[in-house]
Amino acid sequence: MNHSIVAPDSDSSLLFNRMGDAAMELATARWRSGGEGVGAKALVAHAKIREAPLASEADNPNRRDFLTVAATSWAAVGAAATLWPLVQQMNPDASTQALASIEVDLAPVKEGQAITVMWRGKPIFIRNRTKSEIDAAAKTPIGDLKDGKARNGNLPETAAATDQNRVNKDHANWLVLVGICTHLGCIPKGQALADAKGDFGGWFCPCHGSHYDTSGRIRKGPAPENFPVPPFQFVTDSKIRIG
Repeated sequence: MNHSIVAPDSDSSLLFNRMGDAAMELATARWRSGGEGVGAKALVAHAKIREAPLASEADNPNRRDFLTVAATSWAAVGAAATLWPLVQQMNPDASTQALASIEVDLAPVKEGQAITVMWRGKPIFIRNRTKSEIDAAAKTPIGDLKDGKARNGNLPETAAATDQNRVNKDHANWLVLVGICTHLGCIPKGQALADAKGDFGGWFCPCHGSHYDTSGRIRKGPAPENFPVPPFQFVTDSKIRIG
């Protein structure tokens, strides 16, 4: 009589394994008692039972492919869910975006006075220069400067550091600078009327002795570069937008 074994599904694997183990025990007992033929048949039955779950998976490739695709898809979803909070954290918050540009009313600032405003976390020096301060900056030869570049966000990087290239040509009295010493990031003196302004009448960094002139250009000391001029424009004759 030809007995065939039907391949079980995955839920019956444990049962078949236990049947296979029983067959193995029976074959071992028969072999020890000299029943080689019966033992051999039992070993064959055990092998077929062991192979049945594997044959079931091989005969049903669609199910196996579905499980593989599903597992891969869930892994991708999990990775995306993990990364999303990190991506969101890297985006600037609403308050930061709101300060991307600011408007400053210059009307209260009298000639010779200066104010400091904050833009993107940086102090911005705004000075209403006197005629003597403008003249002193304008007549300085480029060759006398430590840094020959204008460093003006409104001009090409190659622009020379003339006083004209450091200000708005229609409002030359207004000097707008990022007020951070280019040496080690200190905040120089010179905004208040009573402040020491250094050897060139502009700003002085007491930390290491850097002197800036009335155009915000480094003239003496360890600072390597001029104060940068942020991107700005005049909205009206008495109001500017920075950024």
